[in-house]
Amino acid sequence: MNWLQALVLGIVQGLTEFLPVSSSGHLEIAQALLGTASEENLTFAIVVHTATVLSTLVILYKEVAWLFKGTFTTTKWNKEKDYVAKIFLSMVPVFIVGMFFKDQVENLFGHGLLLVGICLLITALLLFLSEQITKLRERRAAQANLAEEVGREVSYKDAFIIGCAQAVAVLPGLSRSGTTIATGLLCGVKKSSVAQFSFLMVLIPILGEAFLDLLDLLKEPAVATELPVISLIVGFLAAFLTGCFACKFMINIVKKQKLIYFAIYCFLMGTFAIVYSCF
Repeated sequence: MNWLQALVLGIVQGLTEFLPVSSSGHLEIAQALLGTASEENLTFAIVVHTATVLSTLVILYKEVAWLFKGTFTTTKWNKEKDYVAKIFLSMVPVFIVGMFFKDQVENLFGHGLLLVGICLLITALLLFLSEQITKLRERRAAQANLAEEVGREVSYKDAFIIGCAQAVAVLPGLSRSGTTIATGLLCGVKKSSVAQFSFLMVLIPILGEAFLDLLDLLKEPAVATELPVISLIVGFLAAFLTGCFACKFMINIVKKQKLIYFAIYCFLMGTFAIVYSCF
């Protein structure tokens, strides 16, 4: 993988990690088009996943600092501890998948783009349905002269359901952010709350995934040296900078309810991936 390929893949990872279009699916498509070697992907994945975690911390640093302060500066149960508890509850399903089904999930990657295309179409459907149902709730609220934002804060039940959606979204082409945000909206969570929860709940799973990948990499240390250092640096910076942009952009998009455009995009990309896999 040369530095230009790393730049393209880093940009793809940074943008699609937060935009509801599936980072895994787009990386599969990009790697197929660029012809990057599969043995290089593990090292590169660790680097760009770390970059996207850092970009989340940069954009949501106020929220992260609020949670840390409220969790560790007092022994009393408060809303910060309550929020953290919901985040940990949301992690249970993906933890189970990561611990017991990691090999089966990994076997789904790198075997053509047909599954990627199908999952992108599912992502498109979820985004479309969540936006239409949310708009319907808002119209009903307007008719009832309700001034406050439609929906509720994330409950423990919502957190677990959104966590189950995140666990299913390990499939290549099924967008993690798109699936969790759409699931939260379908559950009736406020638009202003669902995107923030979606991005915060993924921090530990992404770090956990990178850690497990690192353990696999340590079993074959020779693989880590196959990528030029410049490619790793370029990939990291590209993923970090584009991740910062995409994270902030996506939060505003959810608030303004513009998911339909991403639904159309996922539909087109899914169709492309299916056609490409057939020919």
